[in-house]
Amino acid sequence: MGIKQATVPPRNNLNVITDESSVTNVVLDAMARTPDARLREVMVSFVRHMHAFAREVRLTEEEFHLGIDVLNRIGQASNASHNEAVLFSDAIGFSTLVCLLNNGKNGATETAAALLGPFWRMNSPLTPNGGSIVRSDTPGPALFANCLVTDTQGHPLAEVEVDVWQASPIGLYENQDANQAEMNLRGKFTTDSDGRFWFRSVKPAGYPVPTDGPVGDLLRAQDRHPYRPAHLHFLCFKSSYKTLITQVFVSGDPYLSSDAVFGVTEHLIGNYRQGEGAPPAADVTGPWFVFDYTFLMERGKAELPKPPIK
Repeated sequence: MGIKQATVPPRNNLNVITDESSVTNVVLDAMARTPDARLREVMVSFVRHMHAFAREVRLTEEEFHLGIDVLNRIGQASNASHNEAVLFSDAIGFSTLVCLLNNGKNGATETAAALLGPFWRMNSPLTPNGGSIVRSDTPGPALFANCLVTDTQGHPLAEVEVDVWQASPIGLYENQDANQAEMNLRGKFTTDSDGRFWFRSVKPAGYPVPTDGPVGDLLRAQDRHPYRPAHLHFLCFKSSYKTLITQVFVSGDPYLSSDAVFGVTEHLIGNYRQGEGAPPAADVTGPWFVFDYTFLMERGKAELPKPPIK
């Protein structure tokens, strides 16, 4: 018995690529059957924009391979204590854009939320109000924070879990620095019946983002500095409220208008002022500072982000 040859459809029925102008439509046709409507919407738009980008800049093969190499290096530079992908997204302003697109509804200002950043850790030590997050010898002026959490109508919110974390005054988070104790400058507080939480720390200082990977190469190639203005990180969590992730910056910092990761918005410049008179603690010597801030939380789904590091 002879082998029956498959019937080849006429060429004009084949969805094949004829030249560079036909590539995009062939790819989009292949994606048209994607069952998940949101995945289909996102991927169709992604392909359209990526193809348009390549056409706009007339991307060369050498540049294409360089871009693939950068993606590979971003993955290779990420580990349990550092997330280069988040840092790269931050350094091109993409993280801030996504943040502002997804926050500020129901009366909350668009600046109520900010970057998570690559250094948040889960399970920070539970710390009573008034306690200190300084867990090892950490130089720097003492800082006394007095904060309030309200809803968008100004009503105090009790029982809000608030994660606080910051870099040390030498510019390193504890997971980057073997000289700092585990969970130094990290703590988790709970607001009282008046919506308040308060704690002691050290005044934050600005610092450079890591520059030993692809992000550092990008900053140098663009003649950009790597510095972030001094800030504290906060994550506020309460059932039936949208999780608020934010950073509050020190006014007067020289890098407020040129943050390497574009995280500064006007309402995130906080009130850090030098204390006057007797300090709140007897062991304080030299200048000390007070930080006051009110956080607004809007109604929504309470959901914790995936930690960028372990």
